[in-house]
Amino acid sequence: MDEDYGRYRAVEELARGSFGVVYRALDLEMRRPVALKTLRSAEASRVARERFLREARTAAQLSHPNIVRILGTGERAGVPFYTMRLVEGKPLAGPLPPAEACRVMAAVARAVAHAHGRGVIHRDLKPANILVEDGEPVLTDFGTARSRGDLRLTETGELLGTPAYMAPELVRGEVKGADGQADVYSMGAILFELLTGRLPYDGASFLELSSKVLHDPPPELEGSDPALAAIVRRCLAKEPAERPTAAELARLLEGWAPLPRP
Repeated sequence: MDEDYGRYRAVEELARGSFGVVYRALDLEMRRPVALKTLRSAEASRVARERFLREARTAAQLSHPNIVRILGTGERAGVPFYTMRLVEGKPLAGPLPPAEACRVMAAVARAVAHAHGRGVIHRDLKPANILVEDGEPVLTDFGTARSRGDLRLTETGELLGTPAYMAPELVRGEVKGADGQADVYSMGAILFELLTGRLPYDGASFLELSSKVLHDPPPELEGSDPALAAIVRRCLAKEPAERPTAAELARLLEGWAPLPRP
């Protein structure tokens, strides 16, 4: 396809979202491959442009081996873009053996704790946003993330995230008050899926799914180690205060070991 973005040349489309597209590109000055993300259209709304730029600024605040690194920003024909380290991996997928699921999610939790410590809440954690490269997870896509001190483009009532991994408070539309504990819920849903091959809640419609998220008790991890099941259950608690922090979740998963069978 070969399209020029100044010092970058986009050579292949990698992913496409609601308002952005990601390309594999070549940094002509540094002679290295990068990922380049740009808005899909020059006609994008002001809100879409602001969200796009906010994503780049938010992710650029973070420096962690399990978070994709932002390299630079630019503009082409009036359309903003930014470049990232190219992660040569595939989205996280399960089921995985319990020890491997815990190892991977402990690394994710450490990355999320790093973000939370800098006032950044991701708000759309899901397997598609966690790429696995050489066995290590790399957190990507901060398009719905919020930093402390952000001027909100929207307020309570906006639906943020992917419904199957969304915390009850976000399902209720409590965007303004949601904090890092919403990310912990999402990590619990991902861990449940990695262990079982299915989501904790499902439904034929958003209405059915949201009703289960809001009212049904967390499903049991049948046949799993009780200590691990308890960790997942805490993450999926309806009340944010009952969930561990991201840092605590990382410690719990790093310290987990199956109980000996009688």
